[in-house]
Amino acid sequence: MTQQHTHISETGTGSTPADALPVIDLSLADGSPEDRRRLHDELRAAATGVGFFQLVGHGVTPQDTAALTQAMRAFFALPEADRLAVSNLNSPHYRGYTRTGDERTGGSQDWRDQLDIGAELPPHVPGTGEPPYWWLEGPNQWPEALPELRTAALGWIDRLGAVARRLLHELLTAIGARADFYDEAFAGHPHLRLKLVRYPGTAPDGAGQGVGAHKDYGFITLLLQDTVGGLQVERQDGTFLDVPPLDGAFVVNLGELLEVATDGYLKATSHRVISPAGARERYSVPFFYNPRLDAHIAPLEFPLAHHAPGATEDPDNPLFADFGLNEWKGYTRAHPEVTRLHHSALA
Repeated sequence: MTQQHTHISETGTGSTPADALPVIDLSLADGSPEDRRRLHDELRAAATGVGFFQLVGHGVTPQDTAALTQAMRAFFALPEADRLAVSNLNSPHYRGYTRTGDERTGGSQDWRDQLDIGAELPPHVPGTGEPPYWWLEGPNQWPEALPELRTAALGWIDRLGAVARRLLHELLTAIGARADFYDEAFAGHPHLRLKLVRYPGTAPDGAGQGVGAHKDYGFITLLLQDTVGGLQVERQDGTFLDVPPLDGAFVVNLGELLEVATDGYLKATSHRVISPAGARERYSVPFFYNPRLDAHIAPLEFPLAHHAPGATEDPDNPLFADFGLNEWKGYTRAHPEVTRLHHSALA
């Protein structure tokens, strides 16, 4: 995203500096056998190494991107009363607007505000014996003054869902697995979500946590970021690598479910956002490609499974093979006030 919108490139960018994320061209999937081998070699190296890369050649058009980014900026330009009218405090499904400072990562305050959006579905109120994660399925909240936001956001979910599905198929192929191994887990109503995020500058207390270091807990994240920068990826030595914006690219990272499913062969990597200096604003749109809430993620069958180093274990962040349990854990922790208002007996 530039100050107006991002022009999406359909081609790769050539050489990549040594201290930078790999740049992978998804359009190679439509090329010659040599092109496909190159794609799979690059995907395998990125996904088993840093766990992050920049994706170009994805087919998302400048018009798609402009529609979303313009609607997003219009939303954050609305009067605060209009934004608070769609507050996520109204929603037992954790959908809607979160004021700056009301979300937490690692127990600390994130200095950003955002709008959480998911697939538009009727509310699924858990019945007797059903797990509480079904509360995460339900309708969105839309500002009455901005009908174009609904069209742009739901269109983005459809468009990026297709990109992520293709990318997952190519990634599984790259490590020798069946491309359709997880298709059943995504059948029906996969749990696709996006956030429209604004970082309004440094917090009044000088804290630089736009969002704290964390791993995503699903399958694949596609991030559209503007030109401001601030995203950082943790290296193996504990230092952080800046991810400068690349025009027309999505930043891609793998989630904890893929790390667990491959016993650590594929990497979910910690990342964070440093707040822009002063009062400068940063905008970003993360899209989360995740299976159905009730999907049980079976261990992936692939030739090098016996070389897998084991998934990361964190006693403060237990990982479950049932996706909905991971998602419920994440949302109840990140939005404690919503949890207190609607689910105090469940969390």
